Amino acid sequence: MRALLVIAFLFVGVIAQAQDVHFSQFEGAPLHYNPALAGQFDGDYRFTGIQRTQWRSITQPYSSIAFSLDGKGFLDFTPDFGAGLSILQDKAGDSRLNTLQVNLAGAYKLPLGMDSASNFTVGVQAGFTQRKFDNEDLRYGNQWNGYVFDPNINANENYSTMAFTNFNLNLGMAYFHNGPGRNEMTAGLSFYQWNAPNESFFNNQSIKLDPRINMQINGIIELKSDWDLMPGALLSVQGKFKEFILGSSVRHVLLEQRGLFRTVYGGVFFRTRDAGFIVAGMDYDQWRFGASYDINISDLKTASNGKGGLEISVVYILRTIKMPVINKFLCPDYL
Repeated sequence: MRALLVIAFLFVGVIAQAQDVHFSQFEGAPLHYNPALAGQFDGDYRFTGIQRTQWRSITQPYSSIAFSLDGKGFLDFTPDFGAGLSILQDKAGDSRLNTLQVNLAGAYKLPLGMDSASNFTVGVQAGFTQRKFDNEDLRYGNQWNGYVFDPNINANENYSTMAFTNFNLNLGMAYFHNGPGRNEMTAGLSFYQWNAPNESFFNNQSIKLDPRINMQINGIIELKSDWDLMPGALLSVQGKFKEFILGSSVRHVLLEQRGLFRTVYGGVFFRTRDAGFIVAGMDYDQWRFGASYDINISDLKTASNGKGGLEISVVYILRTIKMPVINKFLCPDYL
């Protein structure tokens, strides 16, 4: 069984039905899950970075890294407009299937009557995805001579191309509510790869990348003056693939003063029929650092020995100092 699973992983990314890259710390990659989150935070500019490595014990490690920069108030006539740039690169398996995504997002805040504590945003994101692979280290079924794989046997695989580029179109909406104290909630719905681009290396026009539908909700519940509960859930559906993450972290507030916010947090989450993961991190003023580790519980644990993926995330929020507008001027005494 272990050998069969390892062989199967050699082909992942070339012959399998494609799906988008996913992260355990989905809050650390906001523009990868909902374009309506662009510019929606307490501050002026937000820098995010997240890196994930997994399946090191089975094949060539799968490595995913994503960056984003977003902010608001870029247009003088509408401070409710947010925008962002996101970049993702993923390298998977022995085929070294490389995925590069570059997207630009825009989000607009819509008023909700007199309720200033609640906001609703709509967003759109567009860009491109480039995929390419290298078949030098791949082994195919017809190269098995009964004893070992013989790379000198012709694989008889005729690819039309080993690289292609597609257009991305993503849509989203989000609802925000800020309660008293540190209480808050965010809920979102988004549609990624709305245009269902072609995903075939054999020029087969019937092989499309299914749209990815994301539904997420997360929040902060203030338990005491220095303790918070931070639950979260994410449901992603893409064709026959489904991912459901559910769990919570607990946060201890060490310092909360004007301009200073320092905490430590930790929690447990579960990804249905796949893995559980633990997460820990800290807030240090404008910075947030997070780390998580997946523990595989699916049938793949026979080959992975339960090992999953390590993920590191960093968020930095910049708050610019705005000079006050002076409408009155002091005159000198002699006037």
